[in-house]
Amino acid sequence: MIPLSVNPQLHTFRSPTYKSVVDKAICFLQGTPVHSLPPGCGFPGTGVYALYYTGDFEPYQKISVSNQEAYVQPIYVGKAVPSGWRAGKRSSNHLTQPLYIRLREHQKSIQQGQGLDIADFMCRFMILGGIETDLISSVEARLIRKFDPLWNIMIDGFGNHDPGSGRHDQARSEWDVLHPGRSWADKLKGAEPLLQDILKKIQQSS
Repeated sequence: MIPLSVNPQLHTFRSPTYKSVVDKAICFLQGTPVHSLPPGCGFPGTGVYALYYTGDFEPYQKISVSNQEAYVQPIYVGKAVPSGWRAGKRSSNHLTQPLYIRLREHQKSIQQGQGLDIADFMCRFMILGGIETDLISSVEARLIRKFDPLWNIMIDGFGNHDPGSGRHDQARSEWDVLHPGRSWADKLKGAEPLLQDILKKIQQSS
């Protein structure tokens, strides 16, 4: 007999074991060595990373101070996934460097962004390969919920890419208004957020 109503309890899957695995991965990441941004040499693999700020940009002083003795408060958390990952496929090429390439992309953005110095940034990263690639999004999401990184939660746009030719009617992101300089972002012509509103958001989050 086909039921006429839905009992959510009969359809809800819960896994304390999965939560434990994600938490274990986060503890592992927090214990990995801290590197410059990007690390001094390339490496293969995909996974999750965290960026830490220690500079003197005034709106970020709370973050900077928290990282003076130990790197405990990321300003940004992100991921690098295998090619074909969104289609449910895993790349068989274990020599590709998506994680390192992503960190290099962030280096370029920071070097172009006004008010920032790449020397004030460090990173941690965790390589997840094989079946562990299925953890990438879960670990990233849990890290964001755990640490509320400013560039993930309050200031959008750091991880953006050039939207491409013919799509420059979009607006610059909050990050690009706060740290102008990325050449592709300077071509965007849409109505952008106001700098004073962005600074107010940061102040209210402190």
